Amino acid sequence: MHSALGQWVIYALPPLVVAAFALMAWAERRKAPAGPGFIARNGWPVALFLVVAVGLWAIFMIVMPLMAMIDLSLRPKLPPTQWGGPKDFYTLENYRYFLFGSTTSTDAWNATHLKAFFLTIWVSILITILDFAICYPLAYYMAQVAKPARLRLFMLLLIAPYWVNEILRAFAFRILFASQGVINKALLALGLVDAPVDFIAADVALYSGLAYAYLLMMMFALYNAIETLDRNLVEAARDLGAPWWHIHAFIVVPHAKPGIGSGATLVFMLTAGAIAAPLILGGPKTLWFTPIVYDRFYQAFNWQQGAAYALILLVACIVFVLGVLKVFRLGLGEIAR
Repeated sequence: MHSALGQWVIYALPPLVVAAFALMAWAERRKAPAGPGFIARNGWPVALFLVVAVGLWAIFMIVMPLMAMIDLSLRPKLPPTQWGGPKDFYTLENYRYFLFGSTTSTDAWNATHLKAFFLTIWVSILITILDFAICYPLAYYMAQVAKPARLRLFMLLLIAPYWVNEILRAFAFRILFASQGVINKALLALGLVDAPVDFIAADVALYSGLAYAYLLMMMFALYNAIETLDRNLVEAARDLGAPWWHIHAFIVVPHAKPGIGSGATLVFMLTAGAIAAPLILGGPKTLWFTPIVYDRFYQAFNWQQGAAYALILLVACIVFVLGVLKVFRLGLGEIAR
């Protein structure tokens, strides 16, 4: 496609997506109980400020960069002197390269990049599930059982490690899981292994680091959701003889669905898009998609191909979010609360 019409189609896509989300929000608003509107509750100066601030933020931080990325991903790699010339036309060759490893041939699949992409998505899903399994009991205890003093202590213990930045945390995990690290020394001292285990090469360090890096995203989303649950419901269920798993399966988890959906989307998207942890904790044969995207930009100096790869990852994340909304039967506004 080589025409001004094609460029306008590309530029129209993000506004259409924004309009679709606005339409979904409007539809949810119609389903909500009737009450005073936002302007009536906050006054028009506050409403005007928020509309302008959010609008500018959305246009300059989301819509315009996204338009540029889409436009770039559909152009061939050319020297700057040929930009806008007869060879500068819209093409799908960057996406073809992701699938087949060539911009012209479709004889063989691009096995390395495809494997890295699907492995990243699959592992990100597993890490999301693992974070939920770790955080749910803690969030329930903090929200429904813990006394205020103990709750403050738990909050401090959870937050304090994150005062250290992500790069240092990743290096700390590398030291822990190294051949001469603390874990291997402990295993050798206990006689559980005869030789050091290569946790780095097996990607154990990478997956552990990623699971830990975004634990708080799941924790606070779950805590906020469970904290609003009326404790009388749980007490009533216990008085009626409901087993513990019945209480969680039919009272707590359904109530916490918005928090689960919010935490799951945050953990998945951050894990799939992580770049520091894979670079630091990955082994020599580690396959992770974001370093490949980085390489397209800064090693191959092919920004068109990098933009295409980044958009493919973005589409995968959007599909995951829509899947979570479908599975938990949530509206977009519910997980954004």
